Amino acid sequence: MINKPRQFDLLIFDWDGTLMDSAGVIVDSIQRACEDIGLAAPSDRASRQIIGLGLVQALQTLLPDLPADDYPRLVERYRHHYLGRDADLPLFDGVASGIRELHDSGFTLAVATGKSQLGLSRALDASGLGPWFAATRCADQTHSKPHPAMVLELIDELGAGPARTLVIGDTSHDLLMASNAGVASLGVTYGAHEAGDLHPHAPLALMDSFAEVHAWLSANA
Repeated sequence: MINKPRQFDLLIFDWDGTLMDSAGVIVDSIQRACEDIGLAAPSDRASRQIIGLGLVQALQTLLPDLPADDYPRLVERYRHHYLGRDADLPLFDGVASGIRELHDSGFTLAVATGKSQLGLSRALDASGLGPWFAATRCADQTHSKPHPAMVLELIDELGAGPARTLVIGDTSHDLLMASNAGVASLGVTYGAHEAGDLHPHAPLALMDSFAEVHAWLSANA
């Protein structure tokens, strides 16, 4: 059997909704935070659409008419609800072993996320995945998605080339970030956004589980 030549060296994963099953808790935390400051809770779909953006940008996108002075209080209430539960959030099935196997097979792995540095550090520690990622970029370090900065900075830091880099994510923000950076992407449909949100951004494929992601990467990446 002749092995196919490897296409990619650097795999950049989103976190929430791609590796960690957190979209439901994020949505609930947004809705509770809105209610805490006297706003009507946004719909599940509207709340899911802003997952992947940096927190302040996400809330401004979701609630563009909210007075500027109210955003800090809304952020505080969101963090109150989310941080009470984030340590117990599970990885999707197969992520723990799959990430380790991808690392061991020679891929360089990185994370690009709308989380803060502190939030991602907590998640990496709680999940045990920290050792497998060579570098990370968070929304409070650089431009938020879909700006290409996270991808371009990771490529530069890790000495990869755009043509040898693949972004894996569950939102249109992830795939648009990849497109803006001139790199390929793989979409997953089990997170925050639906397949119809992802198709317009021309991912190489759409995966319905992390097991499918792992299998695709093992066979094609």
